[in-house]
Amino acid sequence: MRIVIIGGHLTPALAVIDELPKDSRVLFIGRKYVFEGDKTLSLEYKTITQLGISFKEINTGRWQRKFTRYTIPSFFKIPYGFIQAFTILQSFNPDVMLTFGGYLSVPTGIVAYLLGIPLIIHEQTLGAGISSRILSFFAKKICISWETSKPYFPKYKTSLTGNPIRKEILNPPSKFSIFNFQFSFKDENLPIIYITGGSSGSHFINTLVESCIEELLKKFIIIHQTGDAQEYHDFDRLTETAHSLPSILKTRYILTKFIKPQDIGSVLQKADMVVGRAGINTVNELIYFNKPATLIPISFGQNKEQLNNALFFKSLGLGEALAQESLSSPIFLQKIRDMINNINKYKNRNKFDVSINKNAAQNIVKIIEYVKKSKEV
Repeated sequence: MRIVIIGGHLTPALAVIDELPKDSRVLFIGRKYVFEGDKTLSLEYKTITQLGISFKEINTGRWQRKFTRYTIPSFFKIPYGFIQAFTILQSFNPDVMLTFGGYLSVPTGIVAYLLGIPLIIHEQTLGAGISSRILSFFAKKICISWETSKPYFPKYKTSLTGNPIRKEILNPPSKFSIFNFQFSFKDENLPIIYITGGSSGSHFINTLVESCIEELLKKFIIIHQTGDAQEYHDFDRLTETAHSLPSILKTRYILTKFIKPQDIGSVLQKADMVVGRAGINTVNELIYFNKPATLIPISFGQNKEQLNNALFFKSLGLGEALAQESLSSPIFLQKIRDMINNINKYKNRNKFDVSINKNAAQNIVKIIEYVKKSKEV
């Protein structure tokens, strides 16, 4: 089977790749760089190429949420995206295409439809992203993660599959040695807080942590994933900050640009709580691990997606949602302390009835195989 996968979200895409028949030939279309105008290689490019999977980048434009110096040039690149998609798909000639959202999926999905390539959409969010809604008119099948997405799509095309989680996350190694912890015996009793802005990092979260890192380290061990956006150089600046810390605090601060997808499960399992954005895949994994978290949703975005995710997570009793616009260092510190002091309150899973479908990846692969067979008939 020849399949094109478009990775708007990397984690569920990797989970499906793991479940595909071993003789499948996969072409992954994604972003080579983290941000437009930034030459930092993306985590999806690094991960996919390290797995030995063919990777193609499409330099198409997109409708940007904020006006920047890249907005107008991006708009004029949209036709070029369709041309690239046509060239790539005609050359690879896949049996089926699977998309995981994102702006790259729109021109590629439309071109696939015009070329007679069956299109399958997977929607991770609680609602429906713009690209998924556009492509729903061209798709053979639509896979959704939550019941709340059903009203957005035609019933006859839609299947509730769940949101795939990788095997390494579902069953992480019990021994945690990823970062070569060096803290003292006394430190081993301190709570561990995992702070992340997602694979791209969050400049806001990075600077927030930077402003109060010494206070945090007096009470906690911090695993901080910064991303590697060259526009801000957060990792480099925070590395300098780490070197200037008192000796007793240095070993409590574990700083990294990225955490490999296969290591996320171990980190989540070890952490006492998480601080991060509110992307749906992050929320999905936090629910699976029953992991208390403080979520700081991105303040802009289509249909307030991250805000809705954060409020949904909070409604389950697992954590708190903080508004970025009104968040300061003192408020942040107090919220962290309050959550840690009342951590058992957030671990009570009996408060809600939300199950994560461990077979989501297998469900999607079954749909892929069904669509492929239907094409051959």
